[in-house]
Amino acid sequence: MFRFILSFFGGIFTTITMGLAMMALTIGAIFWMYGRDLPSHESLAEYAPPTISRIYSGQGRLIDEFAKERRLFAPADSIPVMIKQAFVSAEDKNFYEHDGYDLRQIGAAAFTALKTRGGDVRGASTITQQVMKNFLLGGERRAQRKIQEIILAARIEQTLDKDQILELYLNEIFLGQNSFGVAAASQTYFNKTLSELAPHEAAMLASLPKAPSDFHPVRRKDRLTSRRNFVLKEMMENGYITADVYESERVLPLKSVQNGDYTSFKKDLPPRDYFTDEIRRQLSQDFGEGEFFTGGMTVRATIDNEMQPVAADALQRQLERYDRGRGVWHGSGQTIPVAQLDSEVNWRTALSKTKIARDIALENQWYPAVVLEVGSTEARIGIEGVKDDADGHWISAKDVQWARKRLEDGSLGRKAQVAGDLLAVGEVVHVRRMTADADGSFIRWTLRQVPEVQGGFVAMDVDTGRVIAMQGGFSYQASVFNRATQARRQPGSSFKPFVYAAALDSGYSPATIVVDAPIEINTPQGLWRPRNSSNKFYGPTPLRTGIEQSRNLMTIRLAEEVGMDTVASYAEKFGVYNNMGRFLANSLGSEETTLYQMVAAYAMFANGGERIRPTLVDRIQDRYGKTIFRHDERSCEDCRVASLDQGLGPRIISDRERVMDPITAYQLTSMMRGVVERGTARKTVNLSVPTAGKTGTTNDSKDVWFVGFTSNIVAGCYIGFDTPRSLGKGASGGGMCGPVFQQFMKEATKKFGGGAFDVPPGGHFINIDRFTGARLGDGASGDNVVSEYFRDGEEPIFGIAFDGGFAMGADLPLFREEGGTGGKEVTTSSGKKAVVGSKANFGTLSSGGLY
Repeated sequence: MFRFILSFFGGIFTTITMGLAMMALTIGAIFWMYGRDLPSHESLAEYAPPTISRIYSGQGRLIDEFAKERRLFAPADSIPVMIKQAFVSAEDKNFYEHDGYDLRQIGAAAFTALKTRGGDVRGASTITQQVMKNFLLGGERRAQRKIQEIILAARIEQTLDKDQILELYLNEIFLGQNSFGVAAASQTYFNKTLSELAPHEAAMLASLPKAPSDFHPVRRKDRLTSRRNFVLKEMMENGYITADVYESERVLPLKSVQNGDYTSFKKDLPPRDYFTDEIRRQLSQDFGEGEFFTGGMTVRATIDNEMQPVAADALQRQLERYDRGRGVWHGSGQTIPVAQLDSEVNWRTALSKTKIARDIALENQWYPAVVLEVGSTEARIGIEGVKDDADGHWISAKDVQWARKRLEDGSLGRKAQVAGDLLAVGEVVHVRRMTADADGSFIRWTLRQVPEVQGGFVAMDVDTGRVIAMQGGFSYQASVFNRATQARRQPGSSFKPFVYAAALDSGYSPATIVVDAPIEINTPQGLWRPRNSSNKFYGPTPLRTGIEQSRNLMTIRLAEEVGMDTVASYAEKFGVYNNMGRFLANSLGSEETTLYQMVAAYAMFANGGERIRPTLVDRIQDRYGKTIFRHDERSCEDCRVASLDQGLGPRIISDRERVMDPITAYQLTSMMRGVVERGTARKTVNLSVPTAGKTGTTNDSKDVWFVGFTSNIVAGCYIGFDTPRSLGKGASGGGMCGPVFQQFMKEATKKFGGGAFDVPPGGHFINIDRFTGARLGDGASGDNVVSEYFRDGEEPIFGIAFDGGFAMGADLPLFREEGGTGGKEVTTSSGKKAVVGSKANFGTLSSGGLY
């Protein structure tokens, strides 16, 4: 009997033992099978998550950020202990005890699932397992993935310590509102750093990983509050906070940026503009878009926070002045269905969703508004972000009487007399407050529109190429196309200094005489007769007067004398073009370039002929703080000296390439000062410091330019329609771009100063008659006297005139206006006679028009 009992229990033991062995073998086989070909967990030791690239101004102010996933990386040692404790309490209270997986939690979850027959399947994943899922495996709910998760979790626990694993988790996890990681979420929900969070705020963040969309701080506020309080209770039970702290924290209201309790961090960021978007465009090209958007770069931009608003205001003011002068109402093109205007809630919701520029602050902030009612003379409007008052907000009749409405057939209606002549119910418009100049008191709401005409503006340091301000159009939100860097337009006469620079470097001088007389050129397209903007000819004229008065015929003759190959090589050397066409018409600026390239080229005139590389960025650091780009590569030897003699500054050693002889640069600068003082820019540019520059107006006034500089700042403006068409009779570079330059540079000289242009050694001054080019005595004075700088050892020869080798047509006048008011007979390229209009010439069609 005893033997039977012993045998019976022995059989049971053997069966159990073998069953356990088989189970162990089965589990081992499963783990071996699923453990093969798993991703390497060792790569997590060098974790580099996608993080935000941030752009700072020259003054250190955050001005923009770019990211695919909004993440701020926080090393483990910088994350407060309380934050770690909150997430451990919410997600994995045995985190510091288990080896990557928690058998107790797995068992509890399995028991609950069996008890409810699958009705309650709760997760049992540890933080370590979640790290494996997020980084290496993906989120599919399958037994295979769960087994692999456990295997990898066990392995990673042997590779990384607990804090390193927690660092991975707290930086990678998605917490809603496009926020990845606790640092970004803290800023998004509370506009605070991690160290500033209170226990209830840390508990709220720890409540989100379970299902961020189900715990929205506004729409699901009660549910999130309940979950937050549960996490606080877990923290108390785990010994992380006291019972008193728990009781005081759980009764606090749930506050967040989304609920309007805190100011959003975005309020501290200026609206994205042309400057930072151009940085994004250039760095995406240089480093790759993926690296820029995920690499966590710290970019120190060259932008000046004080001068950028001045540049924007100057360009916007001129564009709106021109637009109001045209007197054509085109509006925003946006409307809201009348059915959505039945209540304030509905129209405000519809207006908030309307795509319209909200980044304009010309004179006062511009607001989107919708026309709610059109009366007999006025129109009532609802304004975004502005409360309605008892009487409502109105556009008065006198505020529309400047404009005519463009009709459906393209024609213009009569000039508006009442608001209804321009506006219709449901139309979305811009308005701004009109205020009194004396005390800023409110007068009325005034109707505005984004101009159809556009333009660009760039200002940079002449010695470093650092761009301190750039505006690529009227409004970035209205049009992201950057007309300062992307628009290729004809520079017109603003190109002429490169022709004169080529001539000065080829042995000519400011006193060299060139004949200003009619020219006929046979081209494959027909006979070309270029002309001056005045339709007059002035005979033998010094180079200085030619550039001051922007004489086209002199420029063409000079280009022919020097050779277009030489002119083109100069333009290419200065970076205006990559491969300039060798056509005479291009000497008048008929080949397209960008404002950015022109301003950078003019900087080399201003700094004495040294090459500069224009830049929007001073320095770039990677996510670890290592500098990966620095623009200024000059060396400062004296910076290593402990102390310098009193009154002496450190010497900056420059090895920049010289692109122009310094004497040539000074001669050209002196001649371009004449443009401002006596020439085509004299009416609009008048600064307190010496200023040089050149206007440009293309044929039919389709593009107008002014580029100018002082001793330390160069700036340029371009204005024109995006689809080129005439700006109208009388439009000119001096008249339209000159005021933009003047307004900006008036403020720039207050900040950066300015002085006389440096006179390079190796030359001497001689008094010249600027009208005839004749040499005058040392004591000569008068409006006709100008002191020109000549190279030592090169005695100028006076009295010789150059005509470029062009023969003048015998029937063309020399010193009087060409043609009369009627037709005239000309000889065509085939030798036949034809009668054409008094001002007809091939140049008006082929050369860009240029003066």
